[in-house]
Amino acid sequence: MRVLRGCQYGTRRMETLRYQPLERLTVPAPVDRIAYITEQCRDRDVLDLGCYDETALSKQGTPYWLHGAVAAIARSVLGVDASEKIPAGGITSGTNSRIVRGDVTALDPALLAGHPVDVVVAGEIIEHLPDALGFLRRLKKEFSGKQLLASTPNATSLTNGLLAGAARESSHHDHLQIYSYKTLNTLCLRAGFEDWTIVPYHVAYTEMALGATGLKRLVVRGAESLINAAESVFPLWAGGLIVHARVL
Repeated sequence: MRVLRGCQYGTRRMETLRYQPLERLTVPAPVDRIAYITEQCRDRDVLDLGCYDETALSKQGTPYWLHGAVAAIARSVLGVDASEKIPAGGITSGTNSRIVRGDVTALDPALLAGHPVDVVVAGEIIEHLPDALGFLRRLKKEFSGKQLLASTPNATSLTNGLLAGAARESSHHDHLQIYSYKTLNTLCLRAGFEDWTIVPYHVAYTEMALGATGLKRLVVRGAESLINAAESVFPLWAGGLIVHARVL
C-alpha cells in the first residue's frame, strides 16, 4: 500500500502506510486550495465537477470561486453540476468556460462531446456522495491518463476540534462522510489509483468573511490567520485535503 508522488507533481516519494494507530505520517505542508488547484489547470482543458453549489452565486466576481479561478487560467473549462439553478441551456461562466446541468456520478457522454479533457476537478464534492468509491472508480475508467484534483474537508481539522470543545461542529447538511488523511488514502487504494499524493489545504472562512463587514470581518480574517499558522506547524490539523492523482 503506497502513496506515490509522481514526477510531474514534485519530488517522487513512496510511503508505505501500515495503518497502525501510532504510525507517523509524512504529510506535505498545507497549501491554498484554490491557488494549488488552479495552477495545475494552467493552459489545460478542464472538466469541473460539482462546481455550482449554493455558495457559487455569492462568490462570483471574487477570487474565492474555484470554477472562476480555474477558468481564468485554463485553456477551456466545462463545468457539470446537478443544481436546479442551472437552466436547460447551461450557463456561460466566462469567455472560455460554461456550466451545464448533469449528474456527476453518471456523466452523460453527450455533455462532454467536443470538449477535450486534460484535468478533472472535483472540488468539495466526494463528501456529499452516497458512493464516493464508485464515483472515483468511474473517473478512473472514463478518464484514464488524465489528472484528477479532488478536494474534501479534513476529519482531523483544528477548526472542528476547537468547535467540538464548544459542543459544535462545522458540517453541511448534505455531508454524508468526512475523510482523514488515512481514510482518503484508503479510498484511493480501493479505487485502484496507482499514482497520487494527498496535499493538505488551509482552512478559509470565506462565506463568513464575505457575509461580514467592518470589525466582524477583521475578526474572521484574524481567526483564519491564527488557525492557518497552527496548520502550518501541524499539517494534519489542516482544514481539508486534496487528492492529486494521475488516473491510470
